[in-house]
Formats: sequence, structure tokens, C-alpha cells
Amino acid sequence: MDLLASPGRRRRAGLALALLLLALALPLAACGKKSEPGPPPGEPNTYPRHYPNE
Repeated sequence: MDLLASPGRRRRAGLALALLLLALALPLAACGKKSEPGPPPGEPNTYPRHYPNE
């Protein structure tokens, strides 16, 4: 007896696998650096700051 014999079960198993893969891939897709941080619009860029040596 095959557990995935009926088309309905086969479709549900495929959907469950797709949702599992999506659930595993989404956290990995959220990781990573997008770009360098920048100042808000209209503010000058003051990085890196140079401090006097004493």
C-alpha cells in the first residue's frame, strides 16, 4: 500500500514540502548586510570622526 497513491495526498505532501522549504529559506534570506549605513536624508555624513590627539 502506497501512502502517496491518491492525487490529493500527493498534492498535500508536495505543498507541505514546499512550505517546509520556504520556512527554512526565509530566515536565511533575511541575513546579510544590504549596504553601508548612511545618514538620514538632509543630514551631513560625519563618519569617521577625527578626534584631536592629546
